[in-house]
Amino acid sequence: MATIRSEPIAPGERAEVIDILRGFAIFGILLVNMLFFAHPVYLAVIDTGPWTNPLDQAASLLIAFFAQGKFFTLFSLLFGLGLAIQIQRSQDKGQSAVPLYVRRLLALLLIGLAHAFLFWWGDILIYYAILGFLLLLFRNTAPRRLLRWAVVFLAIPLVLTAGSVALFELARTTPEGAAQLEAVLAETEAQFQAAYEQALVVYRNRDFLAMIPQRIADWAFATAGVLFGGMPFLVLAMFLVGLYVGKRQLLHNAVEHLPLFRKVLLWGAVIGIIGNLLYVTLAHQASALELTWGALIGLAGFLIGAPALSLAYATGLVILTQSATWHRLLMPLAAVGRTALSNYLLQTLICTTIFYGYGLGLYGQIGPAAGLALSIIIFGLQVPLSNWWVKRFRFGPAEWLWRSLTYGKMQPLRLGGVAEGH
Repeated sequence: MATIRSEPIAPGERAEVIDILRGFAIFGILLVNMLFFAHPVYLAVIDTGPWTNPLDQAASLLIAFFAQGKFFTLFSLLFGLGLAIQIQRSQDKGQSAVPLYVRRLLALLLIGLAHAFLFWWGDILIYYAILGFLLLLFRNTAPRRLLRWAVVFLAIPLVLTAGSVALFELARTTPEGAAQLEAVLAETEAQFQAAYEQALVVYRNRDFLAMIPQRIADWAFATAGVLFGGMPFLVLAMFLVGLYVGKRQLLHNAVEHLPLFRKVLLWGAVIGIIGNLLYVTLAHQASALELTWGALIGLAGFLIGAPALSLAYATGLVILTQSATWHRLLMPLAAVGRTALSNYLLQTLICTTIFYGYGLGLYGQIGPAAGLALSIIIFGLQVPLSNWWVKRFRFGPAEWLWRSLTYGKMQPLRLGGVAEGH
């Protein structure tokens, strides 16, 4: 094997449509994250009642239907696609992709840990880094088998949740069992209510150091919810879809595959709309602690409908970029996509400053409607900022850090420098 120096992808080598998709995903992730920048994680499980303001109710439903679960799945697809691109580049150079990719994952894990424990508990980078090691196991799998494995991973959380619902229903078959179950659920909800109140106090305070143990506790709780809800299987499924897309080079030869994209857009929209209607009707407003067959059907709608609608978004954008007019209109998103990690972390810095006690102190005070408006404003600022940045620098600041950690050497940041790796 020839010894060839590895280097990061130069700006001119990037596929614009991939960056546009990544930039679009960054906006959707902010829409979903905003509620949990502004409120404790325990809001997801305690019975606080529906939002009383009609605008908040409408915004909550819109975000649940169009955004929740659609954008981390899109990002997961792009993550899997990234591995396929890395494999291809390494093969072209006569190298193995594994050592470099492992270093990338370890560096991403470090960034994720710092993000989660020093700034915001809702970090997703840790999960991506850990699950990325599992993705490596599929790097030599044939494309069709990747799709079969994706279906398997999507089915696992449904089976597990069905088993949990069956146990709940079994407990309710006797008066004693039903009473005992209700007592346990009531005690659990009381504990979560107390945790919610404590988090309000801590994050409304100005003491940054006191927030660190609170973030660790919140992250642990959120991670338990992520595992119980089957999110890792959904992420892995979309990783594999992304790897499939990359191996078949569907986005690099988009014109050739337009008939396939149109078919995926149609079926993704149909399945996604039906699935998400089931979700918002049966599961979105239901208590996360109260497992019923209706909630299971709603969850099934989410687990199938969210990735389906995500694929509809992706293929719809790819089709639009084939039009010169739409390509020009969507191009500003490419700069956001090129600096996606920086923009993701910047959203945390902005929102925690707005809501936490050391900033404007608005924690726990805004609903979904104000959060939606705030998301649009923040992203509206990120687009021109990203475009200004990429005209002057090779990478976003967080991407620069990620690459420097990966290659073990400071990478040149300004355009015109020559990146070096080893």
